Amino acid sequence: MGADCSRADRAVEEFRVYLESERRLSPRTVRAYMGDVGQLLEWMQAQGIGGWDLLTPVRIRDFLAELWDRGLSRRSVARMLSAYRTLYRFFLREDEVRESPLEPVATPKQEKRIPNFMDVEEVFHLLASPDPNTALGQRDRALLEWLYATGVRVGEAVALRVGDVDIAGQRALIHGKGGKERYVLFGRSAARALTRYLEVGWPALAGACPGPGDPVFLNYRGGALSDRSVRRIVDRHMARVAGYHKISPHVLRHTFATHLLDAGADLRAVQELLGHASLRSTQIYTHTTRERLLQVYLHAHPRA
Repeated sequence: MGADCSRADRAVEEFRVYLESERRLSPRTVRAYMGDVGQLLEWMQAQGIGGWDLLTPVRIRDFLAELWDRGLSRRSVARMLSAYRTLYRFFLREDEVRESPLEPVATPKQEKRIPNFMDVEEVFHLLASPDPNTALGQRDRALLEWLYATGVRVGEAVALRVGDVDIAGQRALIHGKGGKERYVLFGRSAARALTRYLEVGWPALAGACPGPGDPVFLNYRGGALSDRSVRRIVDRHMARVAGYHKISPHVLRHTFATHLLDAGADLRAVQELLGHASLRSTQIYTHTTRERLLQVYLHAHPRA
């Protein structure tokens, strides 16, 4: 049993290295993955299951039943299943297992309404969803990072040209509604995803290197990605990591604004980044953050 445990632990450590080195995920995302995997490993050891190849769909469902008993939400269970699917894809690649016990296990459907925004942990899992080893996966990762990092509209994302993006300066020129232009900023994570996609994924899709006038986001035939295709891409990855279907990419724009305001960003700065003509449009997000603060207060304060 001890040798089996050490083998299972070693496999988890190799998975961690894979997330850090190959997937190049942020430390926070890696910690989230390892926390979910650690819960499953701890349960396996308590059940006397000595290796990842010994888990079956029935045992996975037993574990899920315990999660339900603990009161975990459907959203949390869906997120954990997404982490375990990633884990077993890695194990299959490394010949650690012959098959995945997750294959016949369905992601729980969400009973709640589609959210207006996502929490930080959900976003990190969403950004880690695409396969970094394929051209389309690199495109999806760059697209999701872009939508969350900049808060741009879908139409603005598909209209983006290579020459509009200054990766070194981490800013881009956006052609917005009514012919209005504005600059948006993006962070290192989005810059890394864009760089890898433009250097590797983009040429693989287009059969040539990108020029300044070319669209940034391509379809599988090498043409410009459409609004509808962006919606399908976001929907597919949201369904995979959180169990939501038919979700609008606009949720990432809402999430961008909500997270900035939650962190204390100035309302007028957020207005400028979103490209809102009126401050009234941006003030919608302050209602969201106030409501969240109220819920935290009511839940946490002993005299509430």
